[in-house]
Amino acid sequence: MTQYPSMQRTETSRAEVLNAFMRGVYGWMSAGLGLTALVAFATLTVPALTNLAFVYNPQTGMYAPTMLPMIALLAAFGMVFFMSFKISTMNPSTATGLFMAFSALNGFSLAPILFAYTTASVVTTFITTAGMFGAMSVYGMVTKKDLTSWGSLLFMGLIGIIIAMVVNMFLQSPGMSFAISVLGVIIFVGLTAYDTQKLKTMGETVPLGDTAAVRRGTILGALTLYLDFYNLFLMLLRLMGDRR
Repeated sequence: MTQYPSMQRTETSRAEVLNAFMRGVYGWMSAGLGLTALVAFATLTVPALTNLAFVYNPQTGMYAPTMLPMIALLAAFGMVFFMSFKISTMNPSTATGLFMAFSALNGFSLAPILFAYTTASVVTTFITTAGMFGAMSVYGMVTKKDLTSWGSLLFMGLIGIIIAMVVNMFLQSPGMSFAISVLGVIIFVGLTAYDTQKLKTMGETVPLGDTAAVRRGTILGALTLYLDFYNLFLMLLRLMGDRR
């Protein structure tokens, strides 16, 4: 079939928008993860921040987290819901600022978790997470299989492990904790592929020439993949990490 120049230009423009959209998603996701890592590192090494996140117990000779990391985690959790529901009407700059603030809060709340593990195991887990995430994200981009059917199954699995984690806070069962971590890895690996394909579809349908819509979409996409990476890292850390 002969393609007219206008059709060819439209297809080229659409491909360019998709490429720019996905570059924006991965770029902002990487910026968010980088800020999280930087804040976590600073919290563990800068005395002023360390004193906010930890308190020294002279009787045990050990450091324990203060309430501030938990407050930061709850604030970050609230920001996820706010951005998810309000992103379509939000100023793109506001959305970007909220995402970076969320990433910083997450870094502060992550510090006590990282403190419990050796540096070598944290680095090893991060590299493993990056490899698994990258492989599944590429799969989500290139596969011709429709992953829509994965969505409801993965969401039910996610709700299940959240409930199990709450229950295990009281039971403190090592076996249950191990099972939650294994299932969590499977779920977030699947979500990485599913969300990547969903974002690819979003990038293919975003309005041409609407830079605000593209920017809001990239921030929402970055938040989505950030959460997949972050939670996959935590689940793998529970399985692979060596505690101090």
